[in-house]
Amino acid sequence: MKIDDIAQIAEVSKSAVSLALNGKPGVSQETREKILKIAKENGYNPRTFSKGKNTSPTKIFRFVACTHTGIVTEQYQSQSFFMELINNIDQSISSKGYSLIISSINIDSLEQEITNLEMQQQSSGILLLGTNLTEEQIKTVSKLQPNLVVLDTCFETLDINFIVMNNIIGAYQAGEYLIELGHKVIGYAESVSRMYNFDSRRKGFQKIMSENGLTIKPEHIFKMSPTDLSVQEDFKQNIMELKDNLPSAIFCECDYMAISIIKSLHELNIHVPEDISIIGFDNIVESQIVSPELTTIHVKKDKIASLAVEKLIREIDENEEDKMKIFIDTELVKRKSCVKVPNHKTILS
Repeated sequence: MKIDDIAQIAEVSKSAVSLALNGKPGVSQETREKILKIAKENGYNPRTFSKGKNTSPTKIFRFVACTHTGIVTEQYQSQSFFMELINNIDQSISSKGYSLIISSINIDSLEQEITNLEMQQQSSGILLLGTNLTEEQIKTVSKLQPNLVVLDTCFETLDINFIVMNNIIGAYQAGEYLIELGHKVIGYAESVSRMYNFDSRRKGFQKIMSENGLTIKPEHIFKMSPTDLSVQEDFKQNIMELKDNLPSAIFCECDYMAISIIKSLHELNIHVPEDISIIGFDNIVESQIVSPELTTIHVKKDKIASLAVEKLIREIDENEEDKMKIFIDTELVKRKSCVKVPNHKTILS
């Protein structure tokens, strides 16, 4: 009985099985109990580790996510973007003959937890989800495991490997498309939690607006939760206060905000895209389920995963020392949430 077998029986990903067997957060209690029951019933015996550091050669990569209350919560694996990224990493690693361990650790005890994990089971290298990490925190991890590739953020001055989507061009593409459709009064939905990706997206969007002689009105900047798919009451209140001063389109820093906005506008009887066009960023699974289907920016998570794994393997197998900063360009995905700008009219009475 292997982890692959348990995953197949439980109808979950291998990543979820790893989390459940290692007692880590990221899966529901119901799923955890189901996995543990299957493992027990089928005589699965997890490998035991000595208390001392394992110095024998391994073919194990460790994916590390540091959780807190902002972007990367303890339930981060239920978020489509991270789930897709991990699954792509798992597939890339399996094809190279390596195994993947997923470790969710508390951001406040990052150094101690990674030290403990590496003592229990030494990894060949770490794939670090850097979404919510500072420069100093990433430097700390690199000292503990020099074979390191950081995903979903970038600090250009660090001598460390980074692979991230090209946030600037993605937001530029989104703004360019809205302007091509004739939109001039464009709103901007920004996350209340700031990080490298969102700040870079703001730069890209501001650049295309500036190049076309356009600006975002202060009252058309909407602050929102970046992880909430449900209706957000603060946003609804802001829209109601604007009355006939609404933007004809809104760019959202991520799909979660875009979907939340669509639902919120629906409650106000404001139609997307007839009254307001909405465009997101990430191209998560839910973007094709919401009505109308969301126009968004596609992030090539499979490419990010494969390049990260390939780089880590070169460092391990070929002692490659050159560090890289790789930016993966994005693509515009046209669906049904954006249309040409309508004639100006009062939407709210």
